[in-house]
Amino acid sequence: MVVFPNCKINLGLHITRKREDGYHDLETIFYPIQVTDIIEFIKAPIFSFQSTGQPVNGNPNHNLCVKAYDLLKSRFPLLPGIKVHLHKAIPMGAGLGGGSSDAAFLLKTLNDYFFLGLVHEQLVDLSLQLGSDCPFFISNVPCIGTGRGEILEPVDLNLAGYHVVLIYPGIIVSTADAFTGIKPGIPQHSVRSNIVEPPDTWKEWMVNDFETSVFQKFPVIGKIKVQLYEAGAVYASMSGSGSACFGIFKTPVDITFPASYTVFKVPLQ
Repeated sequence: MVVFPNCKINLGLHITRKREDGYHDLETIFYPIQVTDIIEFIKAPIFSFQSTGQPVNGNPNHNLCVKAYDLLKSRFPLLPGIKVHLHKAIPMGAGLGGGSSDAAFLLKTLNDYFFLGLVHEQLVDLSLQLGSDCPFFISNVPCIGTGRGEILEPVDLNLAGYHVVLIYPGIIVSTADAFTGIKPGIPQHSVRSNIVEPPDTWKEWMVNDFETSVFQKFPVIGKIKVQLYEAGAVYASMSGSGSACFGIFKTPVDITFPASYTVFKVPLQ
């Protein structure tokens, strides 16, 4: 069985409140992008996992794909063993949700393949145990995200016909770096009000609150955003807490970045 977990971008991102549990509430729009990893699995006597492609840091036993299988195994003890091969194309630490997507897609696919009978709401609840972004990839349609990002409301937003350029400069932004200088508050212009306007106007109002601190510590990321606008993007932003940036263009664009950067150019759907 082969599946292709896609990534996401954030259209605007506001940190609205620091919660008593230490997490932060946010407001954003998640939009799925067809840049994908590849997951292949087959039945096996015991569970095993391997990865190729983009580097995957940390202990392989802590990979979200492993955690997704273990989570299902704890609920369904008779779940058969599988051999999982993950080929990474979505870079880690980019703010594109690649790991969360891998886990969510594996949950959904194993549920269907082994006829586990979990309904959408149950898959969402399980995926939230793996990460705040995971529930989005269960639905995998444009959504307004609030709370930690797990409270999702599908939104009528169709960017088909536009083109996106994603650029990852190979910088991993720590949570501490991203939250440096963040002052939570209710934004003057919510993402909900912004998206009813044409994408050409988004740059006037739609912002990612993480950009101020991240661009200050890593000026090269801010420079990427400037280059995207110089190349004709109607809207450009950093995705999530970085470090990937994206530009939305009306037509395909020829834009060059250093060979050390990971660059994707895809039509939006």
